[in-house]
Amino acid sequence: MTEQQADAFVFFGATGDLAFKQIFPALRGLVRDEGLDVPIIGVAKAGWDLEQFRARAKDSLDHHGPTDPDTLRKLMGLLRYVDGDYADPGTFAQLRQELGAARRPLHYLAIPPSLFATVVEGLAASGCAASARVVIEKPFGHDLASAVELNGILHKCFPEEAIFRIDHFLGKEPVQNILYTRFSNPMFEPIWNRTYVRSIQITMAESIGVLDRGRFYDGTGALRDVVQNHLLQVLAILTMDPPTGEQIQSVRDEKVRLMKAVRPIAAADIVRGQYAGYRSVPGVRPDSSTETFFAAKLYIDTWRWADVPIYLRTGKKMPLTATEVWVEFARPPRETFAENVKPSSGHMRMRISPDIEIGLGLRVKEPGERMLGKDVELILTRAGTSDLPPYQRLLGDALRGIGQLFAREDFVEAQWRVVAPILGDAAPVHPYEVNSWGPRAADRILVAGDAWLNPAPPPPIAPVAK
Repeated sequence: MTEQQADAFVFFGATGDLAFKQIFPALRGLVRDEGLDVPIIGVAKAGWDLEQFRARAKDSLDHHGPTDPDTLRKLMGLLRYVDGDYADPGTFAQLRQELGAARRPLHYLAIPPSLFATVVEGLAASGCAASARVVIEKPFGHDLASAVELNGILHKCFPEEAIFRIDHFLGKEPVQNILYTRFSNPMFEPIWNRTYVRSIQITMAESIGVLDRGRFYDGTGALRDVVQNHLLQVLAILTMDPPTGEQIQSVRDEKVRLMKAVRPIAAADIVRGQYAGYRSVPGVRPDSSTETFFAAKLYIDTWRWADVPIYLRTGKKMPLTATEVWVEFARPPRETFAENVKPSSGHMRMRISPDIEIGLGLRVKEPGERMLGKDVELILTRAGTSDLPPYQRLLGDALRGIGQLFAREDFVEAQWRVVAPILGDAAPVHPYEVNSWGPRAADRILVAGDAWLNPAPPPPIAPVAK
């Protein structure tokens, strides 16, 4: 272990869905792949004992693929459990006892934001916050004012460098690949600006509905659930300037500069939608105006990107599940061969999920005597999704004190500033059919000549020859 390595992992909300779906599998990977060997302490109010907690952990692992016996034995041996109310000082006294000799714990708050203040104050009063770090799950606030208030609460007990605001999108290998591809290939940087780029689109489509998250989703909506965090994170990586140094903070500094330059989105530049049948989902209000589809046009007020329209779009119950980025390159001032060429002909397409793909759009000549061409796409890279799971990557970094893949205070507040004018019912909600690409009204925010570029089903991955 290094001096920065946390010597215990504590997670509040240890009996909840997030722990079951993400945290236990991530901990298994850390034990198996990175030799994690510190106390792992779950805290919750469920009336459980340690054996019930271990059974819950094993059930989670059984649902997420096989676990080799040695890893399972080691993980089970590291588990500890504290059952108690977060408002009871006795809960934190017991936690301090379970920590034993640990003095640099990492606390993960996998709990509703309404409980953050209670838990943070309990950690501080019991001495569990001293020299500790804390991981905060999204959503980080409900608007700019609540985000500022939450930051104030955290900073009473933790310095900024000890606060890790998690966004699992930043842990995805394809998202990191956007950053790498941009700045490691010299042919892209000269054309990555308003002179050569005519528009940018980022689409996050999901074929599923809100499932059993009706009550949560109805109080959140697509804008707060994925646009304010995930899609603006991708936008920052896609459009930021090159980092100016090798320090971890240099990447975060450039992302903040970019986000502060994004013009707050106007209500006239958004379209909200709701899929047919959403209001019948358990937990959803029968008269709900919460959006399950959201599209926006925005601009970045910098010399690099001035006047380039950027479109963000997300929706539930769409024809397929995929997250994709399109960078459309500007056509020349006149077409040499007098053809009617689509604006999207020259492009770079980066698919983030479910598969990983980078494609470059080109025109090639059709066979024959006439100078006529067709659009083709050169696939630069294609791979499956066997990458390190995002939560394993992120929790591993947090345990080591590496903050590059986490959101900094000033970045989160800049994100909220961008969406502040369009929170709530800033625009009417348009109904749309299941398995469609959203309401037709979304076309009205497009600049003349632009069109929505819908992700296509991923092609099968050819087996690698042995």
